[in-house]
Amino acid sequence: MSQQDDLFPVLPLSVEVPKDLKEPRLWVRRLKIWEAPGGEIIRNIELRPGLNIVWSPDGDDDPSSDTRTIGHGGGKTLFCRLLRYCLGETRIADEVQRDAISTTLLNGVVGAEVVLDDACWAVARPLGAQRKHFAIKDGDLDDVATMEGTATGIEPLIDAIESAILGKGTAQLARLSHDQRAWPIALAWASRDQECRFDDVLDWRSPASGSDAPQPASGDAKGPRLLAMRAFLMAITEDEQVARSREQELANQLDEAKRQQSFLEWDQTRRVDRLVRDLGLNDTSLPEMPLLLDSLKSSAEQRLAAAAKLPTGDPSELSEARTSLQAARATLRDTELKMTGLEARLPLEEKLLSQLNSEIPGLSAAAQTAANPICPICEVPLDAALAEGCKLSHRLPDAAQCRARWDAKRQEVEAQEQIGSSVRAEIESTKPEIALAIQTAQQAEEGVRRLEEAVDARDTNWRAATRSVEDVQRCGELVDELAAVKTTISDTDSELRRVRAQLRSFEDKQAQTIGAISQKFSAIIRRLIGDDAKGAVRLTGNGLDISVEAGGDRRTAAIESLKVLAFDLSCLCLSIEGRTLIPAFLIHDSPREADLGQTIYDQYFQLLKHLEEELSGAVFQYIVTTTTKPPKELSREPWRRLVLRGAPGSERLLRRDL
Repeated sequence: MSQQDDLFPVLPLSVEVPKDLKEPRLWVRRLKIWEAPGGEIIRNIELRPGLNIVWSPDGDDDPSSDTRTIGHGGGKTLFCRLLRYCLGETRIADEVQRDAISTTLLNGVVGAEVVLDDACWAVARPLGAQRKHFAIKDGDLDDVATMEGTATGIEPLIDAIESAILGKGTAQLARLSHDQRAWPIALAWASRDQECRFDDVLDWRSPASGSDAPQPASGDAKGPRLLAMRAFLMAITEDEQVARSREQELANQLDEAKRQQSFLEWDQTRRVDRLVRDLGLNDTSLPEMPLLLDSLKSSAEQRLAAAAKLPTGDPSELSEARTSLQAARATLRDTELKMTGLEARLPLEEKLLSQLNSEIPGLSAAAQTAANPICPICEVPLDAALAEGCKLSHRLPDAAQCRARWDAKRQEVEAQEQIGSSVRAEIESTKPEIALAIQTAQQAEEGVRRLEEAVDARDTNWRAATRSVEDVQRCGELVDELAAVKTTISDTDSELRRVRAQLRSFEDKQAQTIGAISQKFSAIIRRLIGDDAKGAVRLTGNGLDISVEAGGDRRTAAIESLKVLAFDLSCLCLSIEGRTLIPAFLIHDSPREADLGQTIYDQYFQLLKHLEEELSGAVFQYIVTTTTKPPKELSREPWRRLVLRGAPGSERLLRRDL
């Protein structure tokens, strides 16, 4: 494959048109936009086989305007998206623009006359959300746009394109899922998103476009797109596809086996390190696997035997110790509760004693007064009053009663003092009880702890010894499993190399198809850059390798974009010759914005014009939008089909600002 370009020398660009081919097998004859079904016609754009230019003048390029015009925002990309929409794509724009269009043209309709093998299909699809989709073979476009009743959907047209051009086996060759259609994938290649910037031949749909393109037309993985492209170019066979499926299956199996090997090695290393540490073999010189297993097994069995000899302890002794501990804790708790009650009672008893003592002085004074009373009225001692006679009072204190009350109170005080003394004495006697209960509880706890530690030590040693034995057994199993997985890896790798060698032989068999593309690609590069330039397209194990040489290998941004345009045009030429499964149909949206130079851009237009003239009858359709002024001789009919402007709104595609 490395000498593929030498096998196909550089020749002038030539295209052999089948004798019975008079026009493109698939092309769009008209695009029409209505305000509403049967209502005002916003646009009626006639297209033709061959080169179709949609120009949006930028700057001073517009000879019909006295002011500086805006080339962007006129609707070039929307024009391409509407064509794609009528050819079967799901959406007309990104979400923001769809909402703006459906709001402005609530009942709007876009329609197209799509010619497929001389039969005209009338396609009508809604711009708002209220209409139905129709695709009618041999229908009148104006009538179809106003149709009511059961919608046909766009599927009849897609079915017809796939049946007539792509064939039933293309989806299988492209390794599409069972529910995927081949035409939407081919359409994505034939009408690249402008957002892809013509950066790579396998960049078809950009997430920024909001086209909701199915896999593999979009996404980061380019391998599925390459397979689809090869299927469309008839550069892949069913046998190769089976081999590629087998390659993918083997590659997955190899990856899984390597992951399993990595895990098994990690598990083995982890267990061996733990065994060496647990068995105390860190400072021992150990052999390599598998002899290491014998050393580890011997040490593990010795450890298990030693653990088996450890005393197991008497279960009844531990049970009795735990019962004694519970009793000691209960005694301590009761004693502490008793002390708490006494300590709470003592202040109350002392307070009561204080109250009783405070009453003694009053009773003592009352008793003395009763023994030598004074008249409360005249304050004259009663003895004098009795001797002399008192006419004012005849009631005298009862001295015996006062004395009795005083004595009774003193007895209460003495009794209360005894109660307080009794409480204090009980507190003091309880303190040794608490100390003894604490000591008893601590001794019981210590006894239980010793017994439990003995049991735990035995269990821990037994479990550790048992785990070491199990680890040794598992390490032995891991040795066998690693050997098996290494054998699997070796066998799978050998089978994978065999299948890949088979795939390389398939790629060699496709050299004729890829060589034909390379030959046309090189001829196109010579026409665009100069006679000293040449290009090559190679199919390698890593995909398509497209190169351009002009005084050395060129890889500038402009050359990368040129590669995409030249490759697409090369495949278009093969489609004209009937050597592909895709129609000779291309839509390129603003390729000059992909950093092409003006000179190359002009040569590209001249090449398309030359190709159209060489192939009398224009058996292809190429639609291109541009803000750069086309060459003078092409900036007129029949090549220039539409002029759009960014301002005013009436000059935009929908004749209004959204």
